[in-house]
Amino acid sequence: MKKISKYYKKINLTYIKASVLAIIVSAFFLPCFMKFTDEGNTIYEVNFDGIAIGKVANMEELDEYFREARRKLAKESEEIILIDTDLQTEGKNILFGMIDSKSTMEENLYQAMKQHEKETLKRAYTVKINEYTVNLASASDVHALLQAAIDSYDTTGSYYAELVLDPTRELNVLTTQMVTSEEEEQKYNGTIFQSAGAEKALNEMFDAVEPAKEKDFSDYDLGLKELELGDNVEVVEAYLMEEELTPLAQVIEEVTKDQEVETIYEVQSGDTLSEIAEKNNLTMEGLIEMNDSIESDTSVIRAGDEIIVTVPEPELSVIHREEVYLEEDYEAEIQYIDNDNWYTNEQVTIQEPSAGHRNIVSMISYRNDKETDREILKEEITYQAVPKIVERGTKIPPTYIKPISGGRLSSTFGRRKAPTKGASTYHKGIDWATPVGTAVYASSAGTVARAGWGSGYGYVVYINHSDGRQTRYGHLSKVLVKPGQTVQQGTKIALSGNTGRSTGPHLHFEILVNGSQINPMDCLN
Repeated sequence: MKKISKYYKKINLTYIKASVLAIIVSAFFLPCFMKFTDEGNTIYEVNFDGIAIGKVANMEELDEYFREARRKLAKESEEIILIDTDLQTEGKNILFGMIDSKSTMEENLYQAMKQHEKETLKRAYTVKINEYTVNLASASDVHALLQAAIDSYDTTGSYYAELVLDPTRELNVLTTQMVTSEEEEQKYNGTIFQSAGAEKALNEMFDAVEPAKEKDFSDYDLGLKELELGDNVEVVEAYLMEEELTPLAQVIEEVTKDQEVETIYEVQSGDTLSEIAEKNNLTMEGLIEMNDSIESDTSVIRAGDEIIVTVPEPELSVIHREEVYLEEDYEAEIQYIDNDNWYTNEQVTIQEPSAGHRNIVSMISYRNDKETDREILKEEITYQAVPKIVERGTKIPPTYIKPISGGRLSSTFGRRKAPTKGASTYHKGIDWATPVGTAVYASSAGTVARAGWGSGYGYVVYINHSDGRQTRYGHLSKVLVKPGQTVQQGTKIALSGNTGRSTGPHLHFEILVNGSQINPMDCLN
């Protein structure tokens, strides 16, 4: 019995030694244990925002596990996910230590990141139309927006806006390319044949050889013929926050409804400010506010002047052309007879017009709802219009300049208080106060009709001009021209003074038409 007990003790000691040896070997060869070293850390405890993730042997392994977990999370969505990451590690140098497996670490990191998703940047599309910019959630929303603008004028669904890379841009910017539904269907079904090019060439050759046959009204295929977007559209892919996106319905409303857009209106002959305001749905106050050159509703405007007005126009305009059949009254073009002896501001109507009637097929161009051009393709006159015939002058009329340099305007044309006893209360010219001896110049080219003393005028000069007008210069101190003398515009004709019925040194200036004075300010350049 004693022998057995001794043998048992030997076996037990051997078992203990073997177990310790196995543990030591495992520490060196199994991946879940780390061996002790005198230098640096042998194990790292990992925490994610206070959550225990596990233990790793070194930082390189942790970086690899983190990348794999992040890649797994990214595969779950096409969007960009932002995560609040607060990864902490604590290094320790221990004799023996258990580390976590690769799969455990990656799963723990994945779950921790999943719980800490902060926000998602969604894949979106930024659309720019002129100065208008908006963000849409998808490419289909961009197409829907463009199609909403097109469908306002394409009731048959014949046109489609395709997004293509803009070849003029270095970066990946998309723009639009208009295609017909037929082209889109052919491209989709792959039914564009090479023979189409040959067939087109043959048709063009036969058209060139065969004599042109006049088309009947029934031969025209009326309706929409061309359509294109009237503004440049730029589209860029982006990743944006949910709150930065605008709902499609709101964008369609903003892009397709009319906005007040400033444009230039060229004044036509016969226009008045009130008519221009009414034509453009403006008040006179609004028209004056937009134009610094217009001070009041009595401001003078001339044909060719440019005035700022507003017109209703959507953010995205559509240009379209349509073949249209019309039965309409029409006016014949005005016929002009030039008269080289008359000035350009002289004309006489020789024949009054009357409207005619016709049936036509026209190609009409529009920008949105506004007609911009019209070409008549076929015309059939029911009864002929009678043209208006106008005889007009071709000579450029003379111009008039202020007859002195400087001077202070001391009395205007028209009603006034009598400056001296016996003076007229209706002033027939304009006065500039100026020192005696100031040079006086011919306001326009002409022939001196009178030069000398003129009673109330004091020393005076009269000049007749080629347009039938006459200018008078009064209260002079010295006359420098003689009757019958031809003078050019700007010729020095006298010196100012204070002669005749005068209240002080000044120049009195008149312009007469058919012997009656008019306001010189209406004529001076």
